Amino acid sequence: MKQFKYIMLAVLTLGLVACENELVEDLRERSNPTPDPLPDPSAGTADFSNYVSIGPSFTAGFTDNGLFIAAQENSFPNILAQQFANVGGGEFTQPWMSDNFGGLAAGGTRITNPRLVFGGAGPVPLESVIGPVTVGTDIVLNNPTGPFNNVGVPGAKSFHFIAPGYGNIANFPAAANPYAVRLTGGTPDATVLELAASQNPTFFTADLIGGNDVLGYATQGGDASIDQITDQATFDFAFNTIITTMTANGAQGAVTNIPYVTSLPYFTAVPVDALDPSNPAFGPLIPTLNGIFGQINLVFEALGQGDRAIVFSETSASPVVIRDESLTDISAQMIAAFNASPTFPFFVESLGLPAAAAPLVANLLGATYGQARQANDNDLLTLPSSTVIGTVNSDFFNFLTGNGIPADLAGQFAVEGITYPLDDRWVLVPAETDEIAMAVDGFNATIANVAAANGLAFVDVNAILTEASTTGIMFDDYLMNTDLVFGGLVSLDGIHLTARGYALMANSFLEAIDATYGSNFMASDNVAKAGDFPTNYSPLLQ
Repeated sequence: MKQFKYIMLAVLTLGLVACENELVEDLRERSNPTPDPLPDPSAGTADFSNYVSIGPSFTAGFTDNGLFIAAQENSFPNILAQQFANVGGGEFTQPWMSDNFGGLAAGGTRITNPRLVFGGAGPVPLESVIGPVTVGTDIVLNNPTGPFNNVGVPGAKSFHFIAPGYGNIANFPAAANPYAVRLTGGTPDATVLELAASQNPTFFTADLIGGNDVLGYATQGGDASIDQITDQATFDFAFNTIITTMTANGAQGAVTNIPYVTSLPYFTAVPVDALDPSNPAFGPLIPTLNGIFGQINLVFEALGQGDRAIVFSETSASPVVIRDESLTDISAQMIAAFNASPTFPFFVESLGLPAAAAPLVANLLGATYGQARQANDNDLLTLPSSTVIGTVNSDFFNFLTGNGIPADLAGQFAVEGITYPLDDRWVLVPAETDEIAMAVDGFNATIANVAAANGLAFVDVNAILTEASTTGIMFDDYLMNTDLVFGGLVSLDGIHLTARGYALMANSFLEAIDATYGSNFMASDNVAKAGDFPTNYSPLLQ
């Protein structure tokens, strides 16, 4: 009986353990249910059998201030083509560069430099890391043979896509684009649009057309003497022509708007308060500088322009001094005020000059600071300004010495961003930023209307970049933002995307295509994976 009792207890115990195990397994299945199988990929109503992409640098895959083989492999159109291949997409050809150095040559003469790489503290030229290289892609010697499905032309503005001869080497460099030259082959005067449309695509993408129409002006600090914003009527005609031509034979497609380019790190990476008092080349000079600017500030105050006062802090970083062309030019009034001041000759003598030089110094100070002020948080410094601030402006130095100012004093009064206001090309002031935003809004309204009228998928790149530049944007397990170098989205040139950024862009296209044409790229998980794409290319990339 005792044995029977023990046997029953053992059986009961085993039963309880079995029930417990079943309960645990049931709970596990409830908390981690077996995922439903993914649907088979479907193109919906779209026909991807002959896909052609047209656009500027993003289309080509431009990154790190260059175009090279690895970047082309990770161009967003090539990423899209790989997904399209799963639902009937055909071959996708690109005008391959000759190497992974980047840069272009013409008959052996370099016309653009190799790409940028990460140099430990920030972007540096490739050759500063690995030494001199030979740029192998030569628009005279080795252009590839088309036609190409990727008709991306870095630097092209909207109207360039419809301009005959834009790819004719005979028009280079005055009116031809070297990247377009590589596309035209035996039809040098064909427009970029004609090259794309002649392939009779069944599906096309047109991205960021119009971006360069504002970007050139922006990167030049709003200096209209160097580059100008395309007028609305010209853009409207060009964009409508592009879409009308690409859809003429019934092609389906997807288009993007353009972002507020001023949210890119090219315009946000350099802080306006770039003058650090702990810098031994600047800090010890602050008392002297404040003494000199004190005299100028008195004139500003007397002329009712006290908000232009220039003062450098000895305890915290100070804003750079800029020339703001939107300000009223008070040069003449400043000159008159200096000349009328009985104490001004003594100030001139304190500089080591004779009192007789007072009229000359008055003219120089008035001309230099008539539209000057310190930068504020509403101003944007361009990325190249970081290599200019604190250096001596050689042109102004030569001008001063040519007017009899001793070299040592001329050097002190020609320091960029400190005693010599940064020129317009290094700074975007609010009036210029507003002008850019207004143009972007106008172009984007046209793009949205044309896309809707033609039933095209629409990708809101402007919203995507705005999200990335504010809260950041999730891509799989990565939070990506627009910080230079470490944000993951924007490449080392501060404008173009990284490979992972282009993959995110490709997925944004797929999502919009799903919504418009009933495909299921997102639902079937036929999308780019963030981890498959780098944010940085090695200098040793072969």
